[in-house]
Formats: sequence, C-alpha cells, structure tokens
Amino acid sequence: MPRRSILLFAGACVAIAAALATVTVIVVQGRERADAVSEGTLTGQPSVGGPFQLVNQDGQPVDQTMLDGKWSLVFFGFTYCPDYCPTTLTSLEATRQLLGSDAADLQIVFISVDPERDTPEALKTYLESDGFPPGVIGLTGTPEQIAEAAKVYRAYYQKVGEGEDYVMNHSLTVYLMGPDGQFRSALGHDLGPERSAQLIRRVKARG
Repeated sequence: MPRRSILLFAGACVAIAAALATVTVIVVQGRERADAVSEGTLTGQPSVGGPFQLVNQDGQPVDQTMLDGKWSLVFFGFTYCPDYCPTTLTSLEATRQLLGSDAADLQIVFISVDPERDTPEALKTYLESDGFPPGVIGLTGTPEQIAEAAKVYRAYYQKVGEGEDYVMNHSLTVYLMGPDGQFRSALGHDLGPERSAQLIRRVKARG
C-alpha cells in the first residue's frame, strides 16, 4: 500500500477512535446524570426554595422560617387530588417509619396549589383523615401567595377544566430541605419509601 494511503488510513482510524471515545463519554455521562436524577442527588445546589408567606391549616400565618431547625419534606398538591397526593402522603409516612429515630427532626409540609377550594379548614379536615400521617403541616394562601411559593420552589401547576370538577395539574417532586431552610435534594415521585429513606440518611449524614 502506498505511503500516502497508509497515512490516510491511519488518520481515519484515529478520527474514528476519537469519535467513539467522545460518544462513550457522552453516553456514560448521560447514564450517570439519569441515575443521579432518579436518586435526586445531582451535584451542586440549584436555586430551589426561598421566601414565602402562607397560612397553615390552623389559619396561622407562616413563612420560610418554619423550616429552620428541622429537616423538611416539602411537596405541592391539592386536597381534591385523586391519586398522587394521598399516595405521596402515605409513601412519606412509610419513609418516616423506616427512618426510625432519624425522623425525629423531620417534618412533612404539604403546600396546596388550589387556593380556591383549599381553605385552612379544608386542609385541616383533609390531613386529619384516616390513613394519613399525623403531624403533616398543610399550607395555603391567596392565589398570589401560592404562585410565589411555587415560583421559588420551581414547582409547576395549572388549573384544568371549568366548574366544580376542575383539577390541578402539578409537578410531582418532593423537596428535601435542610435545617437551615436550604435545598438539599429532590426525591422523585417513584423513588419509593426504602430508597427515599436511604437517600435522606445519606444527605443528613453530610449535614
């Protein structure tokens, strides 16, 4: 084979090898990112959480300082939610049970995205229903207050339908907030109690 052809062939091999290496890196990074998202442990601290002004199920005004000094599991939903919200409450209670003594400083915070129907009284009745975990803090407010709280948590919600039978589409993430009120990690809605408890223990161990 002529020298020029050999050099061209060798150059082509190098280019192909480099391209394959690049693709391999991209695939590996993509898999690592997907795994991190499913576990809720992406590196870095995204801007999640911040000031809010709401009222709890007893009608008392609260703000973001209610998160201080405790670990908090915060999620958005509404009392007319047919499946996700009651399932999440049940799952979080199972997670809390698995944590045992590690859950002594853990609170569950349920923020309504349906201020039209979810008055403090409605939240109180809902959260005291049989089968729901005790001690869940329900929060609601004016439409403007709810919109601001959802904005700082990057939570999505949208009213769908008209009349009394409307529903609220909303994001499914549970936010793990540290005792300093800062975001620590996200729990995917399909993580399950056992993996959620493991994740919370790991995050708490880091402080």
